[in-house]
Amino acid sequence: MARVPTSRIDKLLSSMGYGSRKEIARIAKAGGIILDAASLLDVTQRIAVTPDLPTRMTICGEALDPLAHMVILLNKPIGMTCSHKNDGALVYDILPKRWRSRTPAISTVGRLDKQTSGLLLLTDDGDLLHQVISPKRFVKKTYRVNLARPLNGTEGDLFASGGLMLDSETKPLAPAELEVVSTTEALLSITEGRYHQVRRMFAATGNHVVGLHRERLGDLALPDGLAPREWRLLTGEEIALIFNRGD
Repeated sequence: MARVPTSRIDKLLSSMGYGSRKEIARIAKAGGIILDAASLLDVTQRIAVTPDLPTRMTICGEALDPLAHMVILLNKPIGMTCSHKNDGALVYDILPKRWRSRTPAISTVGRLDKQTSGLLLLTDDGDLLHQVISPKRFVKKTYRVNLARPLNGTEGDLFASGGLMLDSETKPLAPAELEVVSTTEALLSITEGRYHQVRRMFAATGNHVVGLHRERLGDLALPDGLAPREWRLLTGEEIALIFNRGD
């Protein structure tokens, strides 16, 4: 039987961004921490950290935030950057403010550039993050691409060849799949994540990307009803879809 982890209340809540241990103690003293309908006044006591804890504990009248190892699906809007440090609008600004103070920190799983929208994952699970971005896992990323000029008809074979070399690089790209939607729109699926890769691939054909939107990771699709700036937590079954290669 797996051992159930335990934690001091003040340490747990501080790691979740609710404040310093002294601040957690003040919240408890004011009756702000409730577990199983009973006030917790001694924040130095240890409790079992079970998956159902967020359904049993409230902080200042609100349900406890998700525990560690959460995965967030965000519909990233254009104009926001995937960084903790850049000036301007950051994707982390969309999440609850206290989540910026969580330990382990929440990070984006890979990045979408400022002018790219769509499916973006964020997590505090370092192992999962590295599994998704590892080139050895061949996680397929599918983008809807809008182009400045019509496709010339050779792009599909070129991208699938595994021989396309981008400027200033010495290793050709892995084969990619192109599905033509219209003369100026296509779906492109890649398994790598090189710097501005999709934009550079079409630039290599003499075209220019004017709109880029990520729709899928593996078999995990961005839900139609999830508007830009909206997010939700993923279930274990949904996370597993990321690694489905459709073989």
